[in-house]
Amino acid sequence: MAWPLYWISQGCICFGIWIIAHECGHHAFSDHQWVDDTLGFIFHSALLVPYFSWKYSHRRHHSNTGSIESDEVIVPKRKSQMPWHYKYLNNSLGRFLRLGLTVIFGWPLYVCFNALGRPYDRFACHFDPYSPIYSKSERFHILISDIGVLITIFVLYQLSSVKGLSWVVITYGMPLLVVNSILAVITYLNHTHLALPHYDSSEWDWFRGALSTVDRDFGVLNGVFHNITNTHVVHHLFSTMPHYNAESHQPKL
Repeated sequence: MAWPLYWISQGCICFGIWIIAHECGHHAFSDHQWVDDTLGFIFHSALLVPYFSWKYSHRRHHSNTGSIESDEVIVPKRKSQMPWHYKYLNNSLGRFLRLGLTVIFGWPLYVCFNALGRPYDRFACHFDPYSPIYSKSERFHILISDIGVLITIFVLYQLSSVKGLSWVVITYGMPLLVVNSILAVITYLNHTHLALPHYDSSEWDWFRGALSTVDRDFGVLNGVFHNITNTHVVHHLFSTMPHYNAESHQPKL
């Protein structure tokens, strides 16, 4: 019982660190861009996240939230775009399986294969400097992000050589799985609700898109997650606002 408790608690704490790196990507952590990028790069790389790669795609998500054509993640499919097998999964068991797979594998599948992301005319990957997600001027930073992740993998390899693979999986891998699962859950919940519309190009604008998000209350975990879940609408309206100011501005909306 002790190990599962460790995985959950450590995963929640590490997700808080993940959110600090997310704040750095928004330049909402310090007054100095180099401080934000340095800390964000270290924290995200330690969690196997390509910092600059995700920073750039996430910035485009904030610029296009709620747009069916241009949003980067959690993009609903039009009826005409539904895959042939959807009719076999459009039931309670199918939805349970799809949600379960999304929670467990959604984040790595997104960064590696753009699963659940914006459709592009060719293969899109957060680790590829030539991915259609990025502009030419951003390619160097994508390589830097890859190096950061590779350094972490090398450190984990060295640890497994000394401590054993099972030790690394138990102490690092399982909490990381919790981190990735929390990320998938809150991303889905903060951008999905029966009352939330998604707009095509004839109706979408930035303000409408920013308001097409929803706050979710995680109780005691709100503080652990630096209030990213329960002040998400404020975050989309003022993405450079530090997380510790978000709650005080929430009643003003």
